[in-house]
Amino acid sequence: MSVYGKYIVKKFFWYFLTLVIAVGLNFLLPRMIEGNPVSMIVSEMTQGMTDSDTIKRVYETFLIEFGIDKPLGEQFLIYVKNLLSGNLGTSFGLYPKPVTEILASAVPWTIGLQLPAILVGWLLGNILGAVAAYRKGVFDKVIFPVALFVNSIPFFTLAIIMLYVFALSLNWFPLHGGYDYQLVPSLSWEFFASVIRHHTLPFLSIVLVTIGGQAIGMREMSIYELNSDYVLYSKLLGIRDSRIARYVFRNAMLPQITGLALSIGTMVGGSLICEIVFSYPGIGTWMFTAIRQLDYPLISGCTLLIAIAVLLANFTIDIIYGWIDPRIKAAQMEDQ
Repeated sequence: MSVYGKYIVKKFFWYFLTLVIAVGLNFLLPRMIEGNPVSMIVSEMTQGMTDSDTIKRVYETFLIEFGIDKPLGEQFLIYVKNLLSGNLGTSFGLYPKPVTEILASAVPWTIGLQLPAILVGWLLGNILGAVAAYRKGVFDKVIFPVALFVNSIPFFTLAIIMLYVFALSLNWFPLHGGYDYQLVPSLSWEFFASVIRHHTLPFLSIVLVTIGGQAIGMREMSIYELNSDYVLYSKLLGIRDSRIARYVFRNAMLPQITGLALSIGTMVGGSLICEIVFSYPGIGTWMFTAIRQLDYPLISGCTLLIAIAVLLANFTIDIIYGWIDPRIKAAQMEDQ
């Protein structure tokens, strides 16, 4: 097996082990929340009832339906069995709606918001950081302090500020939701324009914070590379600055790619909070609703989906990193 193949297999093993641990925690942690979800459901369904025997029968029926009457170990085995068959269970709060149906409606909204925002923020942040390091002068004096300031603002704080200023005070953008609720989802320009208007503020709040962190990291790495011996030697050889800059920024990008992999979890977590602030119909909003209702299946479904997405994103970046890492390429050439 090649060096690159061994690298991929090793990474796959560790990610698979992490997924197994995540599945265990995903089952256990929601059940550690204080409270009884069945009591909450029964109290809502039996409002106005006075017959205690009927209420007790309803309570026992839901206990059996959701399997909460069984020991924790047996519940876990049932959970794993259902998980392998693609069944995430039935939502407690939206009974009898399946969790997969709820998540299927939320995932497109979350992907449509987070994926472009994280990638755009990462790309713009690296470009601005590289420009600040290479040009110096006014670029560095402006970009670096601004990036440092923006990076220190939590995702949800910036989201609340933007919501108050641009939606509540100036009334430029809608306050909440993914589209105007009087519209029926369709492939019309009116619906598309409404989605874009509701998408803009959450998108910008994620992008701005992401740009700040990435710009700082890229600036520091670029300055380190520009002061390296090989850059001075290349200049003495008379190599053009544009070609040197290309090598400098390519080397500086490697830690940034690693940083992207390590920070995806934080970015996704912050983005989910932005969804809650703007009541955006994504996974974050549904997870917040599930926590308030002690909806174990929906909490587990949301957190499992987030864990799998973060692990897949990190694994993909590791594959790309292994492909462009000169150390792995050098080791592969030695084997040949």
